[in-house]
Amino acid sequence: MRRIFLFLIAMAIALPTAGVDRPVHTYSIVARDAATGQMGVAVQSHWFSVGSIVTWAEAGVGAIATQSFVDPAYGPRGLELMKSGLSADQALTALLKVDDGRDVRQVAFVDTSGTVAAHTGAKCIESAGHHVGDGYSVQANMMLNDKVVPAMAKAYESTEGDLADRLMAALEAAQSVGGDIRGKQSAAMIIVKGESTGRSWADRVLELRIEDHPTPIAEMRRLLRVHRAYEHMNAGDLAVEQDDLKLAMAEYGKAAELLRDNVEVQYWAAVTLATSGKLDEALPIFRTVFAADPNWVELTRRLVKPGIVPDTPEGHALMEQIVAVAE
Repeated sequence: MRRIFLFLIAMAIALPTAGVDRPVHTYSIVARDAATGQMGVAVQSHWFSVGSIVTWAEAGVGAIATQSFVDPAYGPRGLELMKSGLSADQALTALLKVDDGRDVRQVAFVDTSGTVAAHTGAKCIESAGHHVGDGYSVQANMMLNDKVVPAMAKAYESTEGDLADRLMAALEAAQSVGGDIRGKQSAAMIIVKGESTGRSWADRVLELRIEDHPTPIAEMRRLLRVHRAYEHMNAGDLAVEQDDLKLAMAEYGKAAELLRDNVEVQYWAAVTLATSGKLDEALPIFRTVFAADPNWVELTRRLVKPGIVPDTPEGHALMEQIVAVAE
C-alpha cells in the first residue's frame, strides 16, 4: 500500500513538460562511495554551463544526472521523490511514465543505499548508451564512438582514491577515447555527504563547475587540486583554533605542496608562525609574499582589528617587525 501511495505522489509531482528542452548531449557518471556514503555526479559536454542543468545531488537523498534533450525537472523532482521514500528505480520509473519526451531523455539516479537506475531513450543521438555497475552508472549520448561508456566504467572501477578521484578518472577516460563528437566546452562535479546534517553548506563536500573552457576536464583536474589545497588550509586554521601548531603547519605544508606558487597559502602559514612565536621562520616567507604584491603589507596592518595579531603593544610591535621586511 505504501508503495502505491508513494507512486501516486510521484505522479502528482512529475507533471509532464511541454516540448523538448535544451539539447545537452554529453557523458556523465553518478555514483555512491560505499566506504564513505558520499554520492556524486560528474559531467562534460560541448554545451555552455552544463553543470547548471545536468548535475543534481542532495545529502541523505541521492544524486542525479539528466541529459540528452534534457528536462532539468528530473533533477529536483527526482530528489524530492527519493526524499519521500522511493528508491532510485521507483523515482526514475515514475518520472519517465509521465514524460512524453522519454525517448529522447537520458537520465541516471543513485540513492543512499547505492541502488542505481538509468534510462537511455530509444531516440537519443548515437553513439548513446549507459552501463549500470555496483553503486554507479555511466551514460553518454552523441559520442564519437561506442568506446566511451565502457572506458568510463573501467576507469571508475579500477581507480583508487576517493570519490572525486574516481569520478575524475571516468571523465578523463571518456575523453581519451573520443568523447563528445562535437568536442569540449564545460564540465562539472558535485559530491555530497551520505547523511544530511540539515546544513546544506556543510553537507556539500565539493562543487566544481567549468562553464566555458577549451579543455574543461583538464581545468577541472586543476581545480580539484586547488580545492584539496584549501581543504588543508581550512584544516590548518582549525588546528590553530585548537592551539595545535604542529598539526596546523603540517596542513599548511600540504597545501603549499599542492599550490607551490600560491602566495595566499604561503602568507597565512607565515601569519601562523609569526603569531605562534616563530617569527624568524615567518619573516623569509613574508618577504617573498610582499615582493609578489605589496597589498599583502597593507593586509597585514589590518590583522590587528579582528585580533589575528593581538591588539596589544607586543602585537603592534610584532606587526611592525613583519611589515618592515617589505621596506
